[in-house]
Amino acid sequence: MEYRHLGRAGVKVSAVSLGSWLTYGNSTEEQTAIDCIHRAYESGVNFFDTANVYNRGEAEKVVGRGLSEYRRDSYVLATKVFFPMGDGPNDRGLSRKHIIEQCNASLKRLGTDYIDLYQCHRYDPETPIDEVLRALDDLVTQGKVLYVGVSEWSATNIADAVYTAREMNLDKIVSNQPIYNMLNRYIERDVIPLCEREGIGQVVFSPLAQGVLTGKYKSGQQPGADTRAGNSQINGFMGDMMNDKTLTAVQELQKLANEGGYKVSQLALAWILRQKNVSSTIIGASRPAQVEENVKAADIKLSDSDLQRIDSILEGVVHY
Repeated sequence: MEYRHLGRAGVKVSAVSLGSWLTYGNSTEEQTAIDCIHRAYESGVNFFDTANVYNRGEAEKVVGRGLSEYRRDSYVLATKVFFPMGDGPNDRGLSRKHIIEQCNASLKRLGTDYIDLYQCHRYDPETPIDEVLRALDDLVTQGKVLYVGVSEWSATNIADAVYTAREMNLDKIVSNQPIYNMLNRYIERDVIPLCEREGIGQVVFSPLAQGVLTGKYKSGQQPGADTRAGNSQINGFMGDMMNDKTLTAVQELQKLANEGGYKVSQLALAWILRQKNVSSTIIGASRPAQVEENVKAADIKLSDSDLQRIDSILEGVVHY
């Protein structure tokens, strides 16, 4: 496993990390989820990501139990705050009240004294950025949080946070967690250039484009009811990728992967790890075997010619 700095911070995280969205505490039975965590840890993964909103705290509980048998200083634990955790007017967003209360709640659910990386799950236009950053800075001062990050913030939002923290001498953002994969590259326009300049690393999610880059969906075929694409409740991030042109291109990627002796999903993960400003890519898994398969992508070294072939194959289907 390769370990990379989280942005410009001194802490190092595994190039492949394990997430818990849509699975732990929800669709995946708890012991299986814990087995996935153990397999990841044993494979060299030291970075585990979750969020308070994932099944209203249940995912955090499962992640906490799964990591409880390991030394706390041997892994990097990340969670998030923003989305509603109740029906009250202050049970959401990035107000000081919600951030502080949810951090304390996450610590209890995770069964730990501190969170390595605490992330603002989305930008909150209703809360002044100085209030957000001051609350996060206080959590760092108290030792409850070691580093702070954001998720799916625009370049403008990130720049505002960077310059405000600098002006007020507050703890700085070290990471951003966006969607990023072969098909979705919007962060390349302005987010990555800004983050490179300011020392903010990308911790990307949806590296397999919600399963499109696994090759399991075929052009001209309806997705099965038991797949993510066939479930209207969880396929919102798939956008318009389920079209014949994109699916045909993915089949061409499969041929390239076959030449290297690996799967197209592994090719997709290896592609991300060749991109600049990426600290880690988050995988999801409902079985330990999936973890093992995806972690192997960290060992695949794509050449410049491989990257050029990928861009040629995907020409016309990439979203910027």
